[in-house]
Amino acid sequence: MSEQTFDGQFIVVTGGGTGIGRAAATAFAEQGAAGVVITGRRRETLDVAAAAHPALIPVVADVTTAEGANAVADAVRAHGGRLDVLVHNAGIFRNTPLDDLDEAAVREQWETNVIAPTLLTGELLPLLTSPGGNIVVVSSISARMAGPGSSVYSASKAAVDSLIRSWAVELGPRGIRVNGVAPGQVDTPILGVGGMSDIAVADWYSTYAASVPAGRIGRVEDIASWITRLAEPASSFVTGEVITIDGGKLLV
Repeated sequence: MSEQTFDGQFIVVTGGGTGIGRAAATAFAEQGAAGVVITGRRRETLDVAAAAHPALIPVVADVTTAEGANAVADAVRAHGGRLDVLVHNAGIFRNTPLDDLDEAAVREQWETNVIAPTLLTGELLPLLTSPGGNIVVVSSISARMAGPGSSVYSASKAAVDSLIRSWAVELGPRGIRVNGVAPGQVDTPILGVGGMSDIAVADWYSTYAASVPAGRIGRVEDIASWITRLAEPASSFVTGEVITIDGGKLLV
């Protein structure tokens, strides 16, 4: 049986229907959380994810909008009215060369990766336990790693790293910690969403794995375990940090 580290706590995980978000939400639930609100835009995906544990609460919400942020806040109020951990996981990656970028592609990534967590944090802050609350944000090694076609995504994740540090300083006096995780390539649907075919994704994974000292692509559990670790009481003296979880990719 899993240790009940988050016994009785209420948690929000954006983008909780798939990938890292789903793995993190399930881990929180298995460690005793009383309720884990998982958000996303697709009802069917959320319902499938929520079936894994009775503590998972699916909420259809586009968190890039004020309406979506309000829906998440309403769900928290309806399930205890207190928030202990907020995980910003929802993100969008578009692999697009600079000369092919259009306004929609730029705005979509910036709004999802930067504006959404900012607005949602502001909306949920009055509900976040103080002292003792935790915010964990999923960033990326792309914030520190240049690559063709990823300029907007990389810039958005660099902005996320800055948000984490700034929020840690601003919210520290309230007893709220803010940290982040920066994954390398993880086996999630995000590459397909970015416009790559299944064959292209498989080729990318093979090439990428060969370039990583650990010799493999990351798994969602690799990242989820650090998300929960940063939110647990044992990490109470850690804030403003972005933990790199990349199998050593940034070393080579």
